[in-house]
Amino acid sequence: MENAATKLGQVRENIARAARIAGRKAEDITLIAVSKTHSAEEIEPLLLAGQRIFGENRVQEAQAKWPELRERHPAAQVHLVGQLQSNKADDAVAVFDCIHSLDRPSLVTALGKAMARADKRVPCFIQVDIGEEDQKGGCAIADLPDLIAMARAAEIPIIGLMCVPPAGIEPTPFFALLDKLASDHGLEGRSMGMSSDYEIAVQIGATHVRVGTALFGTRD
Repeated sequence: MENAATKLGQVRENIARAARIAGRKAEDITLIAVSKTHSAEEIEPLLLAGQRIFGENRVQEAQAKWPELRERHPAAQVHLVGQLQSNKADDAVAVFDCIHSLDRPSLVTALGKAMARADKRVPCFIQVDIGEEDQKGGCAIADLPDLIAMARAAEIPIIGLMCVPPAGIEPTPFFALLDKLASDHGLEGRSMGMSSDYEIAVQIGATHVRVGTALFGTRD
């Protein structure tokens, strides 16, 4: 518990410092604790330390862990930060409070139908293939206007853009490009920055940072 609180406090302090440098307010940045592959027992100390928003990569894993955790911590929210298969759209709408990986027309169709069936509108980020890496998923920059229009027509709340910059490369230009794309399309949300670069992302305009290792330690 003490270790979790210490790590959480350090990350929050780093976010606040980066925000000050950029002339921003720390409270305008949402910290998502990426709890993928970590057990409920590992997640609980962060919940007890005051963290409320968590990120999972897979629908099945979230379904297994979060119902019981939410019974004890009803204020907790769970965001999907990994890729989503279209055939899991109904399950995703049921379990997640936000989806960060909307990236293709077939998924727009599936999520639109799932949200209509559930009478639940889940806020979504459109993931952009900012580094032209097909293996990571993401909408091509050229296709972004059409995908945004399609999602809005399907009554999916689009609140911003998300990216995962290429590994091993200075992330600043990629964050700056996502910031510009979001601004060009009138979107306030920028889901960008992970444990190794979230402070840079905050300085460039991130509204949501996805931090796992700095909070939970290295995964097995």
